[in-house]
Amino acid sequence: MLIMTDSELPYDTWLEEALRGVIRRALRHTAEHGLSGGHHLYLTFATGAEGVELAPELRAKYADEMTIVLQHQFWDLTVEEDCVGVTLKFHGRPSRIVIPFDAISAFGDPSVNFGLQLKTLSAELSEGFSPDTEGYAAQGTEEPATGEAGGQVIALDSFRKK
Repeated sequence: MLIMTDSELPYDTWLEEALRGVIRRALRHTAEHGLSGGHHLYLTFATGAEGVELAPELRAKYADEMTIVLQHQFWDLTVEEDCVGVTLKFHGRPSRIVIPFDAISAFGDPSVNFGLQLKTLSAELSEGFSPDTEGYAAQGTEEPATGEAGGQVIALDSFRKK
């Protein structure tokens, strides 16, 4: 009988990959079909993670983490295998943001009470999304979106062995 160690089956890594696949799929659907009804998508990401492209003034203001909301005013949403890019307006000026999927720490669609909390490249930035956090920028502005921001956040740590 073969005895396997925990390192032979990296379930936590596979689960993270699968959840990022859900995010990728939701964003691809949004890029192709737009958002209908009350859907709006929250993306929280580590601004200092490798591969994040962000205007210098936004990086200075959101040095650790930022949450963007895709709802009414976003343009040029592109979804690649390893990253998502979108143009948002900040202070009336368009700004392109590119976010590697590995930098995303939370994703949510409050309109259907759905949310995911993920690990990022920087473990200390994996607290999830919330419009009450410092790094919140809604629809490319700095004002919270209307509507409830609650949702079902799935913390993966509760499923891991301690």
